[in-house]
Amino acid sequence: MEDSSGTTAGKGRYHHGDLRNALIDAAVGLARAGGPDAVVLRAAARRVGVSPTAAYRHFAGQPELLFAVKEAGQQRLAERMEAAVRAVPDTHPRAVEERMLAMGRGYIGFALDEPGLFRSAFCHTADDVTRLPAALSGEAPPAPGGGPTVEGMPGADADEWQFRSFRMLVEILDGLVDAGRMPPARRPGAEVTAWSMVHGLSTLVLDGPFAPLTEEQRDAAVDIALRTLVAGFTAP
Repeated sequence: MEDSSGTTAGKGRYHHGDLRNALIDAAVGLARAGGPDAVVLRAAARRVGVSPTAAYRHFAGQPELLFAVKEAGQQRLAERMEAAVRAVPDTHPRAVEERMLAMGRGYIGFALDEPGLFRSAFCHTADDVTRLPAALSGEAPPAPGGGPTVEGMPGADADEWQFRSFRMLVEILDGLVDAGRMPPARRPGAEVTAWSMVHGLSTLVLDGPFAPLTEEQRDAAVDIALRTLVAGFTAP
């Protein structure tokens, strides 16, 4: 039996904004357990304790809910990367390089610790934003601060979690140039190289032929790959 709000009698009652967030939290749990295919609106409604009718008032269908899960996954990925970067002290003699290494380890570590959510964060949905980061599309004007932006979006809006991890990469690479560690001529397009390598390595250790490696072997492979990447960027 439902009350006038569509909430199952005897279950918790939600205000308009609370139910949407509760459904997203439930869907994130589904993604953690089973990846993007497990994100089903009716299943999320059951977890929250509301009827499908109530859930459909906040999400038109599974693709819309899955896109919200993608955003949540991107937010958690960015937070993991930010925490890894913050752990590198400013006093480190090669702080910029170490921050890039830390950021890459944070990215790969998130994939290993949250495989279902990581897969969901990068899956395709019908509601995907089709705009590319400006450094990839080459069509957007520079952000007010001089760095790349996202086409049609404010360049300094860090609340756009879908692109926060990319902006972190931009900042780190710019930092390598500013510190005199990367030749300026090598900077254009470096995002493509770095992101492709780290994401590809994440996929290899998660679902590919590197998956059977022991933790020690995997950590060694990650360290070698990341240091080789940074060495290539900073070579004279």
